[in-house]
Amino acid sequence: MPRTWSTRLVAAVLASLCLATAGLAAPALATELELRGEAVQGGLIFGSSDPGSRVFLDGNEIMVSPEGRFVIGFDRDEDGERSLLVREASGHEEFLELAVAPREFAIERVDGLPPRTVTPDPEALERIRAEAALVSSARARRDSRTDYFDGFAWPAGGRISGVYGSQRILNGEPRRPHYGLDIAAPTGSPVYAPADGVVTLVHPDMYFSGGTIVLDHGQGLSSTFLHLSRTLVEAGTTVSKGDLIAEIGATGRASGPHLDWRMNWLDRRVDPQLLVEGEPPAAPSQP
Repeated sequence: MPRTWSTRLVAAVLASLCLATAGLAAPALATELELRGEAVQGGLIFGSSDPGSRVFLDGNEIMVSPEGRFVIGFDRDEDGERSLLVREASGHEEFLELAVAPREFAIERVDGLPPRTVTPDPEALERIRAEAALVSSARARRDSRTDYFDGFAWPAGGRISGVYGSQRILNGEPRRPHYGLDIAAPTGSPVYAPADGVVTLVHPDMYFSGGTIVLDHGQGLSSTFLHLSRTLVEAGTTVSKGDLIAEIGATGRASGPHLDWRMNWLDRRVDPQLLVEGEPPAAPSQP
């Protein structure tokens, strides 16, 4: 379960009680700073503080909603400590050092891929670069929405066939780590929005990822869905958690039908499996 921290000082409560006992009016206490999640490689922390607060991570200001909500994430290879400063509208400051916990990542071997998708030719590389720019642009949206606030659900039913962070050996050749969570299910199985969001990209057939959707959850947090056989939404559409958005396929670089669910916070790739409970539901039976 995600860890929750509440960081308001007990001394403030005691001071308030003492004033009340003495017959004096106790000062109004600000909302507690609450953090949900864990400082771990691939992890996310969801924060809530006073409305009007400003938040700084390693000295860089990050986006906060009018209600005081914010999110921060940690990449696969981050280590050491991160400094979190929350400056409330009252001027009160909370400072935390977040030690990023390491994880052990598996080695995954994937064989049977078309050779051209493992070692693209120069023409394919041009296409790959152009498509990567489209995805980067779709993930660049920044606004104060907190569509992530009500949590995440499994976007598809099936068997977990690949996990975040694993070192990939493709057709016997070492490649970049896998940054998604793979859910294997028959082609045509439904894909649902795991949380509220705005669709920022729909592409029918990218070189590596095939049918692709990018869904923005606010404040630089986004989900990407890969290898889709059908896309059922359009860019600019607002969707709610549980809405049908696509169907599972084996398009792009895939050895079989599955959903590859990826998440980004700003330029950090994070692990979606840390946001959902247990195992995905069973894949729907096919007619």
